[in-house]
Amino acid sequence: PGPSWLGALLLLLGLQLPALWPAAAVEVHTSREVTAVNGTNLRLKCTFSSSSPISQDLTVTWNFQPEDLGSHEPVFCYLKEPYEPPTGRFKERVTWDGNIERNDASIVLWNLQPTDNGTFTCQVKNPPDVYGTIGEVQLRVVQKVQFSEIHFLAVAVGSACALMITGVIIVIVCRHRRKKAQEKAEAVDTEL
Repeated sequence: PGPSWLGALLLLLGLQLPALWPAAAVEVHTSREVTAVNGTNLRLKCTFSSSSPISQDLTVTWNFQPEDLGSHEPVFCYLKEPYEPPTGRFKERVTWDGNIERNDASIVLWNLQPTDNGTFTCQVKNPPDVYGTIGEVQLRVVQKVQFSEIHFLAVAVGSACALMITGVIIVIVCRHRRKKAQEKAEAVDTEL
């Protein structure tokens, strides 16, 4: 019942309207590059934003691709709770450090090795937002801190301490001179 053109129009509008709505997407944010010292621990920060409220089916997937462009390896997964990898190079070397309610999907890598050099990716899906950016972090593990970095740090700390000590000495000398001048002025006043 009713005109067939109305049904065709509604069908056409039903097919066209989703194309007019903005696509739902998850935006993932990470540092582009990080450097860490061999044998230390490192927090790989990953935050996200979604146009939808946090879903019970939200997933976080961390993967790794070595520098030699070998195959991707799983690092960590979150689906209602964190799941550490049962095998692979990151077994017992990665822990969850995120908070989904605060849009944080970060992890901590323990005991970094030179073989950990490569690209880590963080992907978040928050149904119905399942598409979006994937965060990438380029990790560089160095053997030790460069001498120039230690030297620069020592000079910076030493300069700051010297500046503070000089400032304290100037304040003490100024107060001492002011006090002497005040005592001298009081002595002159009492003589008159």
